[in-house]
Amino acid sequence: MLTVTGALRVLVDPRTEREGDVVLDDGSDLATTLDASGCVVTPGLVNAHHHLLQTAFRTLPGTRGVPMAEWLPTMAAAYGRAGHDPELYGLAASAGAAEGLLSGVTTIADHHLNWPADATTDDTVALAAATVDAVRGLGGRLVFVRGSARDDADRAAASADAIATGLLHERAAGGVDPDGGLQVAVGPAGVHSDGEATFRALGEVAARHGLRRRTQANEQVDTAIALERYGRRPLDLLEEWGWLAPDVTIAHLCDVTDDEIGRLAAAGVTATHAPGCDVPMGWGIAPVAALAAAGIPVGLGTSGGGSNDAGHLLADGRLAMQVSALVGPQLPARQVLGMMTEGSAAGLGRPELGHLGEGTAGDLCVWDVSGVADAGVADPVAGLLWASPGRRPRHVVVGGRVVVRDYRLVTGDEREIAARLGERLARTPVS
Repeated sequence: MLTVTGALRVLVDPRTEREGDVVLDDGSDLATTLDASGCVVTPGLVNAHHHLLQTAFRTLPGTRGVPMAEWLPTMAAAYGRAGHDPELYGLAASAGAAEGLLSGVTTIADHHLNWPADATTDDTVALAAATVDAVRGLGGRLVFVRGSARDDADRAAASADAIATGLLHERAAGGVDPDGGLQVAVGPAGVHSDGEATFRALGEVAARHGLRRRTQANEQVDTAIALERYGRRPLDLLEEWGWLAPDVTIAHLCDVTDDEIGRLAAAGVTATHAPGCDVPMGWGIAPVAALAAAGIPVGLGTSGGGSNDAGHLLADGRLAMQVSALVGPQLPARQVLGMMTEGSAAGLGRPELGHLGEGTAGDLCVWDVSGVADAGVADPVAGLLWASPGRRPRHVVVGGRVVVRDYRLVTGDEREIAARLGERLARTPVS
């Protein structure tokens, strides 16, 4: 049993927001108490779109202010120099997950797109397992998305099938393990990268295992490539290939028309906003207000370190509010907080995440709002996003288990994690 108590206790949910103690039952007979005096309590944040491997490749020369055609080979060359092996994947995932937990992210959806060309199916399972073990070892929840980027369709499907079979518990339902700590999904990078055969092959794997499907679409570069290659817009192709459906989540969606928004809503698709990637890459700004007004659940993601050099979801929520007025009405803080909790969870098909109260997963963050960064703030919930852009939670709980206490990881040492990744990157891999 874990109890959060203190002088200021706010459940940030428009249906239940009130003052009162938060009590979580993790099945233990032992009582644990966290001091939340002067704090705001929120559900654990859900990062709906990340590329964890890129955590090891941030601020690389040649990756800022360049076209996608230059960015991609620069990143690929960096991966090639470092080498693809379980050690690197695990260390990068540890760093990304630790960064997430220390900034309030309790669940990460890792859209993994980069696989060595000569990898066997067993190799890809080992790489995925290293990522899973790293995140779960720190106490976080992971949605591992077996992605593809110009992969052979049959090889990608065989790998996805093996990952789902090998990593999920035999009692997993909907691609989610019984304890909720691991979920497997599939997702081509987008129509700019993958063709119809890949979308259909991974869709068949998803149907066979009951997995969610995820992809990326309608960044401005994606639209331009689709028009040049197919003479059609990305969503036209996704609809034809069977990828506009209620089990599909689409990231980015910067360049969408009113008609396309209506089609997405009618199809039951969910969306993920990633301004921390889209803005610096020059891909545009998703019209979140219009998407939400059409009834489309919208989540929030950071994307990876190659395009967004931080994995701080709350900071990207602040950016989402700041840039929203350029494409529509400014997004209110509570709506954006809902995007990074309930909205992201909806895109994962995980109604137990992103909420506080009975029947939820027991993930929460305790945020101290008593310091000078919050001085003069009239609404402490809005202040979570508007004030103190680098804010860290005081405590983080996942599934009733404390994983961050008094701003420090309980499950690992962040300096050691960073040092181990740095050492690995400095070392030439063994061939």
